[in-house]
Amino acid sequence: MNQGFPSLPPLNGLKVFEAVTRHLNFRLAAEELGVTQGAVAQQIRGLESSLGLKLFERLPRSLALTGAGAGYATSVRQAFELIDEATRALRPEPNHLTLSVTPTFASRWMLPRLPAFTQTWPDIDLRVLASERLVQFHHEGVDLAVRYGRPPFGAGLDATLLFSQSVLAVVSPLLLAELGNPQKAENCLRYALLHDGHHLWPAFLSFMFPSATLHHQHHLRFNQTALALEAAINGQGIALTSPHFVQNDLASGRLVPAFALQMAVDAGWYLVSPQRLKEQATVLAVREWLIAQIK
Repeated sequence: MNQGFPSLPPLNGLKVFEAVTRHLNFRLAAEELGVTQGAVAQQIRGLESSLGLKLFERLPRSLALTGAGAGYATSVRQAFELIDEATRALRPEPNHLTLSVTPTFASRWMLPRLPAFTQTWPDIDLRVLASERLVQFHHEGVDLAVRYGRPPFGAGLDATLLFSQSVLAVVSPLLLAELGNPQKAENCLRYALLHDGHHLWPAFLSFMFPSATLHHQHHLRFNQTALALEAAINGQGIALTSPHFVQNDLASGRLVPAFALQMAVDAGWYLVSPQRLKEQATVLAVREWLIAQIK
C-alpha cells in the first residue's frame, strides 16, 4: 500500500531552505519570507538535523552551500517549480505579465514602444514595475525583469543579453553652439558634467583625453540617467547614456553627440527570469518581442 512520502522533510523547512539558497544570507531570506532571522536559522538547523548532514558552511559574514547542499538546492527548486506550474494551471492568468525594469529603461526605452507592444499583443495585460533593485521574482509576482550589469544576477536565474553597453555623450545643440566643440579640452572644461548613478565620467574623460587630465569644476549629480538626460535636453550640460535611450532625441534634434566616439563598457542590459522547466507562453511572447525591438 502507498504510504505517502515518509522520507519527505517538513515542507516549510524546504521553503526556507530554497529562499536561503538564493540569498546565501539568513537575514535577507527572513525579509523575503516575512519571518525573523532566528526562525530561518532554526528551520535550517532542523532540516540539517532531519537529513543528518550539513547543507551550508557558516562563513564569518555569509553562507556557502556544501556540495550536498548545492545538489539538494537544485532538486528542491525544480520540485517547487513543478508545484508552482501545477498551481498556475489550476488558476491560470495567461494574459497577465509583470515586467520589472529600471526607471531609466522604463521612461527612455519602454514607454515609447508600448503603443507598438499593445498593437502586437492586445490581449496581454502588461504590468511594468520601475525599480532599481533586482526584485524577488516568486515573492513579488514578477515574471520577467530587465537589469543592467554582468551575469550571473543570482542563483536560479537565467540572463539573456538585450544589448551591450556603449557610452555616448549627448548635449543640447543650443548649448553646443554657445560653448563650442567639447572635443577640445579647453572647451570641454566650460561644460557642466551631468552625472548619474553609473559614475562613468572619470573613465569617459580618460578615454576621450588620454594624454591630459581635466580638472572639471562644474558638476550636477542625479541618481538616474533619465534625470541627467532631461537636464541635458534643457541645456544644463553633457550627459552620458546608452545610445538606445536617446534614439528619439537624436532623431528630433533635441540632443546631439558631444563627441564623435563612444566608449565600450564591459556590461549590458539583460532580460532576467527564474529558471523554469517550462516557460509560460506569455513570458515567451514578451521576451521575443523585447529582443526583436533591439536595432
